[in-house]
Amino acid sequence: MKKIGISLIALATALISSNISVAQTRDMSNPFFSEYQTLFQVPPFNEIKLEHFKPAMEAGIVDQLAEIKLITENKEVPNFRNTILALDNSGELLSKTRIFSNLNSANTNDQMQALAREITPMLSAHRDNVMLNMDLFKRVKAVYENRNSMNLDHEQLRLVEKMYKDFERGGANLPENKQAELRKINEQLSMLTLKFGENTLAETNKNFKMQIENKDDLKGLPNDVITSAAELAKKAGQEGKWIFTLQKPSMLPFLQYAQNRSLREKLFKGYLNRGNYDNAFDNKPVIEKIVKLRDERAKLMGFPNFAAYVVDENMAKTPENVDNFLMKLWVPALGRAKKERDDMQAMIDKEGGKFKLESWDWWYYAEKVRKAKYDLDAEQLKPYFKLENVIDGMFYVANKLYGVKFIQRADLPVYNEEVMAYEVQEADGRHIGVLYMDFHPRAGKNNGAWCTGYRSQSYKNGQKITPVVSIVCNFTRPAGDVPALLSFEEVTTLFHESGHAFHSLFTDGPYKRTARDVPRDFVELPSQIMENWASEPEVLRVYAKHYKTEKVIPEALITKLGKSAQFNQGFETVEYLAASLLDMDFHTQNLTTDVSSFEKASMDKLGLINEIAPRYRSTYFSHIFSGGYSAGYYVYIWAAVLDADAFDAFKKSGNLFNPELAAKFRTLLTKSGSDEGMTIYKNFRGQEPSIEPLLKRRGLK
Repeated sequence: MKKIGISLIALATALISSNISVAQTRDMSNPFFSEYQTLFQVPPFNEIKLEHFKPAMEAGIVDQLAEIKLITENKEVPNFRNTILALDNSGELLSKTRIFSNLNSANTNDQMQALAREITPMLSAHRDNVMLNMDLFKRVKAVYENRNSMNLDHEQLRLVEKMYKDFERGGANLPENKQAELRKINEQLSMLTLKFGENTLAETNKNFKMQIENKDDLKGLPNDVITSAAELAKKAGQEGKWIFTLQKPSMLPFLQYAQNRSLREKLFKGYLNRGNYDNAFDNKPVIEKIVKLRDERAKLMGFPNFAAYVVDENMAKTPENVDNFLMKLWVPALGRAKKERDDMQAMIDKEGGKFKLESWDWWYYAEKVRKAKYDLDAEQLKPYFKLENVIDGMFYVANKLYGVKFIQRADLPVYNEEVMAYEVQEADGRHIGVLYMDFHPRAGKNNGAWCTGYRSQSYKNGQKITPVVSIVCNFTRPAGDVPALLSFEEVTTLFHESGHAFHSLFTDGPYKRTARDVPRDFVELPSQIMENWASEPEVLRVYAKHYKTEKVIPEALITKLGKSAQFNQGFETVEYLAASLLDMDFHTQNLTTDVSSFEKASMDKLGLINEIAPRYRSTYFSHIFSGGYSAGYYVYIWAAVLDADAFDAFKKSGNLFNPELAAKFRTLLTKSGSDEGMTIYKNFRGQEPSIEPLLKRRGLK
């Protein structure tokens, strides 16, 4: 790694000293080396080839090192303009190549994965070469130490402090021998997290499938689920059979409705044991190395454990605060989950089943209990949630809250033919940004749902650069002549990810480093608050229309949906909290046993009942081992306190789209990086958040 870093510095120095134009050394047919000529300057996906990425990244590294060299060799006294702002503006070309990591998550293949393994250590070394550049750090530190005498405004002061903290947390204050140790740890971690993600992708999309040949084994399944399984089999060359996978649109309906208990067990265990087969895709040894290295890194930085290092920057501040918060919810949630278990066992007994409820039975009997208690079957709802209608509903809410418009654009390049592109405009037609949406599973796409960006909002020469944002999901596909009909969970997922998208689209900050920069346990507030509108009767009447008749969802169904809102919340809260507490254990305790034993001890300590598994078991817990939420999976429920409290303000106002509150919340999104998380929240709400609305919403009080 050291060799890569030194060679790039040497190249940058040679180019500068000989006055050679960097552009002259480059193949200008590479789209990254010139301004995009596309509408709104979105990435020209149709022109970008795999071979373009590495040269652009190498050139981007050279460019940024050259820009940094100009900063460090500046003879002027370090100040905001010649050091902090110059550094904030550096790395433009390298930033363009972030396209690669997005595509490697949403549209990858073997060649892309091979390239990822090649460039990951190179990028890790570059980050260290910047953060551990002592000449650069001296100038940043000089500005930081004199910041209060420089007549800086609030935004400038925040940028200085954030940048200094970046260097400090990046190891710049460490002695030289410790910096070398940190470089090695960072390189190893970058490759291990990549490996974890590759293993999980293969285990989910390639390494397991359940093929059914006997039609009797499909009893209980809805017709559209059977049709989808038949289409999967046909694509696999097994026409006349049915295939079920570990992708949730395939797996969950089977667990909910299939009468064949042994096949439910087979499918669920396939999901539960991903990355846990002691083979080439086994993630246990990867986890052991990641946890050990993270702990070493934290101790190098002067923290007792990795969780303390991570949470120090969050609203929670300490792991102890996180644990205390989670345990306050754990006790009532576990109590409710036990009651839910008992209800299902009672139903099994009533039906004459001579077996004890197991984890693979939960979804099946939960559906039965829901129908018995609320006369509501999830399949009754799906015909009213055609994907296109749900998209319209999400757009409707955004328009009512913020006045924005969405115009579908067929003239924008996309990275896959299934992707839809929209221009986002203000009410008066001003351009805000571009939103891509990618909805269905495929072999080269990671599991789950996320929002990402191809370009962040910024300013260049006084001109605003508008964002390019992408929502990626794995929703139910159309089946036969039936369009994509979503489960209500998928509906709320789309609203959730749209909240992240609006956060990115509305952000307007003067500096790259601080625009939209919020604590990890604040970042889910913009997304989770959007979920609330999805289930409001006033909103459902707008978008929930039967895919055949276009008739609005009946009031009776809306009432049943509302009454069942707290159904199964014990299970959902417990499986989530179990995963959150497991995450904290991995990053606060020494891993002295094997991973499986560690996980079991963690769950036994909590008293987790056997019928519920953590939402993510260790070997496929991508959020924390490859997805950026390490020692931070708790943030969803921390932010749930904020979103429940914030939405409570709208409800109590008597207007779901209260213009004054909507304007304040948009300001929260727009200026979220301009201050500390709680300060930003209190500017919106006028008070600190209360936990009461969350407890009430989940039926935990």
